[in-house]
Amino acid sequence: MRKNFARLAMFAMALMLVLSACGGAPAEQPAAEEPAAPAPATEAPAAEEPAATEAPAAEETGGFQIPEIEEGKFNVAMVLIGPHDDGGWSQAHYEGLEYIKANVDNVNIAYIENVPEGADSEQVFRSLARKGFNLIFGTSFGFMDPMETVAEEFPDVMFIHLTGIKSNETNFGNLMGAMENMKYLAGMLAGARAKMDGNPKLGYMATFPIPEEIRLGNAIALGMKKTCPECTMDVRWINTWHDPIIEKEAAASLFDAGAQVVFTGADTPAVADVAQEKGKWGVTYDWYGSCKVERCLTAPYWVWGPVYADITKQVIAGTYKPGWQYFDADTGALGLYGFMEGQELTPGVAELDPAVIQEVRDILAKMLAGEFTRFDVFTGPIKDNKGNVVLPEGQSLQQVDLDAFPEYGLPCSVDVCMKWWAEGITAELPQ
Repeated sequence: MRKNFARLAMFAMALMLVLSACGGAPAEQPAAEEPAAPAPATEAPAAEEPAATEAPAAEETGGFQIPEIEEGKFNVAMVLIGPHDDGGWSQAHYEGLEYIKANVDNVNIAYIENVPEGADSEQVFRSLARKGFNLIFGTSFGFMDPMETVAEEFPDVMFIHLTGIKSNETNFGNLMGAMENMKYLAGMLAGARAKMDGNPKLGYMATFPIPEEIRLGNAIALGMKKTCPECTMDVRWINTWHDPIIEKEAAASLFDAGAQVVFTGADTPAVADVAQEKGKWGVTYDWYGSCKVERCLTAPYWVWGPVYADITKQVIAGTYKPGWQYFDADTGALGLYGFMEGQELTPGVAELDPAVIQEVRDILAKMLAGEFTRFDVFTGPIKDNKGNVVLPEGQSLQQVDLDAFPEYGLPCSVDVCMKWWAEGITAELPQ
């Protein structure tokens, strides 16, 4: 099914050019060691700049300085949609890049930040390949088509794209993880918190109307309904991945409209900062250090390092097979702040019904053991917000259903695709 999905995807992506970022099971689970538990958010270390970025740049492309390679080393570059210290998505990837440096021998790392999607990113990817980088990561949905184009021009360079659905199975691979698992658990906590506070309303600040954002919103709602059947969730689309001002305005709009707990799909911790001002609760995203104020309830987050290091080692050894790698929680690359080893519950969670906390712990333990996956999150009975049965009892979505819209021309396995809002979501999907 994966290969059929891949072939069809290559013919159906023209519509994707107008969208922007930030995908089952991997052919091989990462063999890298489990990372040490992250330090508490208040003690997060300041990240060091990679040595490659400190050297004078010999080339400039579209206003971006292209870092130098180090001769005799395996050179890895990363292209970020936002600043490397954004407190969210890009910072989590940047720390994953540093993990490569610390855990793979004879490697040089470099990054370029704040690269917009589209023509600018294509120039950056091409310049990095020309410079001599061996492995290039692109960490945003809208980098997909530019990376695909450049990969054809440089067959000896390995390109890995995050969050999209394309691969040429030769030197351009796709990588994503089942964040819907952690969003589901966070939805359980948020529902319980809203119910406890006597205000059964949640909010979701979504970025772009793509399958990724809709499936994460649906996972939140499914978790919410498990602990608070009467809860509802409103949605605001912000059409950006990183804009602290817009993120704060949208969060405030959701809180002012009555939400007790607001989730974000964007890159900064703005939603928790606004919750602090409003006396309500925010759920941040992407980076464990984003949950640092008292009114942050929790944070579903990524630990990219072990996955990145494993891919790098395989590329160096010549054994890496690019394709569609979609990892689950048993890789150690997904986390839920307050519930991972060495972490304490946040104040807002510690006050909840102990039975809810234990249920979250039990499901998380099954996820980490590989006994509860993204397909368990999306197993029926599930209804949409119009009362239609999306999945009857016992039926599960497949990977293509999580990834696709009908407009992509992909044959969703159970004819539902990811173009519906789950029961309890009060918003309509954009046209």
